[in-house]
Amino acid sequence: MRHITKRYSNGEVTVIWQPDLCVHAGNCARGLPRVFNPRRRPWVDATAATTAEIVGAGWQVPVGRAVDWARRFRRRTPTPQERMTSRQ
Repeated sequence: MRHITKRYSNGEVTVIWQPDLCVHAGNCARGLPRVFNPRRRPWVDATAATTAEIVGAGWQVPVGRAVDWARRFRRRTPTPQERMTSRQ
């Protein structure tokens, strides 16, 4: 089985989406529709909101399967909370 990984960046933060790990609950699209729009291609526009808004939306997505896709992001300079969370 081929695993797909898509990356969407605004230069400060990169959202990493893996469809086989996503639970497709739609919380991202409801919470930040100008960034996450499944009817658009590409469906993520990381330039449409601030880094803080994108990271905040990521924490609202339910955890599913092994990993929650929206919590998988990379910031150029992680905050202390993000560094601590990534170690858990």
